[in-house]
Amino acid sequence: MTSTGTVLVIACGALAREIVALKRLNGWTALDIECLPPELHNRPEKIPGAVQAAIQGARARYEHLFVAYADCGTGGRLDAVLAAEGVERLPGAHCYEFYATASVFAGLAEAELGTFYLTDFLVRHFQRLVIEGLGIDRHPQLRDEYFRHYRRLVHLAQQPTAELTRAARAAAAQLGLTHEERVTGYGELATQLDGVAGRSIAVVPLTALQRS
Repeated sequence: MTSTGTVLVIACGALAREIVALKRLNGWTALDIECLPPELHNRPEKIPGAVQAAIQGARARYEHLFVAYADCGTGGRLDAVLAAEGVERLPGAHCYEFYATASVFAGLAEAELGTFYLTDFLVRHFQRLVIEGLGIDRHPQLRDEYFRHYRRLVHLAQQPTAELTRAARAAAAQLGLTHEERVTGYGELATQLDGVAGRSIAVVPLTALQRS
């Protein structure tokens, strides 16, 4: 049976915590969430197929679908899938851009091309997704191969805390990079999901997000 009054958001698992928090804080009752494995963050070639399978699996249950991915390194292949399925996605090339907003991210990239970005999720799971995911734990020499052209690590913080700041600084030190923190809040993720939820909702203050 198709649900005509509820939108299903098919999301990157790396956005799950943030989307759930926004749904609760804004009272988006007509919005359901289905998350794909966050490990796809390191395997962008698998994202289009995984998203398409999720869309097709949800068709019998939902009339309205939205994909909470940016292009995420798929080189336009995700957009080809979404065009065929008639489903929209988040704007931009990656989560760093829609968190920071396009203009701010462009400024960061212009100031230092050799920047490695982390979101709150990636800070929390840095060892598993970056160090272990890239094999640096098993082959330490890979660190210098992967990051030889990087100069700094920028933590784009959605809900900044002292604990996350310490973890981001430790991650930067582990990679031999300088550390910088930019507080973004939820950026365009909140704006886009507000539109998807189909109602006008006031912007949630950052202080409220920090308490969540």
